[in-house]
Amino acid sequence: MSHSAPTLDHLNTGFALQGALHFAEAAPGLPVAEINTPLASARIALQGGQVLTWQPAGHQPVIWVSKAAVYEPGKGVRGGVPVCWPWFGSRDGGSAHGFVRTRLWQVRETKLAPNGDVTVRLGIVDDASTCAIWNHGFDLELAVTVGTTLTMALTTLNTGDMPIAITQALHTYFCAGHIGQTMVRGLEACTYLDKVENFAAHQQTGAVRFAGETDRIYIGTLADCLIEDGANHRVIRVAKKGSASTVVWNPWSEREKAFADMVSGEYQQMLCVETCNAGPDQVSVLPGDSHTLIAEISIV
Repeated sequence: MSHSAPTLDHLNTGFALQGALHFAEAAPGLPVAEINTPLASARIALQGGQVLTWQPAGHQPVIWVSKAAVYEPGKGVRGGVPVCWPWFGSRDGGSAHGFVRTRLWQVRETKLAPNGDVTVRLGIVDDASTCAIWNHGFDLELAVTVGTTLTMALTTLNTGDMPIAITQALHTYFCAGHIGQTMVRGLEACTYLDKVENFAAHQQTGAVRFAGETDRIYIGTLADCLIEDGANHRVIRVAKKGSASTVVWNPWSEREKAFADMVSGEYQQMLCVETCNAGPDQVSVLPGDSHTLIAEISIV
């Protein structure tokens, strides 16, 4: 499989949707699907299958991207919705959060539904370079539906002859008016592993609030989350299926300094609420079987 970017002409000839979707370049060699409809606007990068923006009509942007984000082949974009797969977090000898987030995905289908939703299906399959990192046969597909709700469905098909075990995340960065006026509901009484405290286990009391670096894997939770964005006077719902864990992250001021692709102080305008199977919540997929991880994001 070639990892060179398809031409914009090829993409627009095969997959543009009149008045709703066309392909442009975020930077040389980095094609992006740009969606504009009466319901919403969005941008999806083919590198990493990464949703970069989503803004329902009449609302402020929901998905956050850093003003210092880097757009170049082989580098992840700080913000949007990185796809972490087939592992979440760090792994000895492997890149953090797996290997699909910096590879070009192929466009499989684009369609405009009668209700005005636009769906883009992207896929990536194993090849010699992926097998050198992770020796399994797979077909990974991301279906992104853009409308008044943003739905992302990540399907892992095991095309090999051995069971595979994966951890994964739709690592969603959300805009917040101010992190000090933001809280996350839906995780009350859940157990979480606190990465800031070397993965010590704690139980959540009340809503999640932010007063310092926050990096937690909430395990064994199937619940929706509500992001109360007080400064913007709105509530964002993060509903999910096929997910047994939720990660909540904000780097705060000191940790932010370690990221060259964040502007100083930007931590105050963002948070991550990630739809995951992480930590002990790994998924086993038998040969010929599939698993789908779904995040549905809406303003309520």
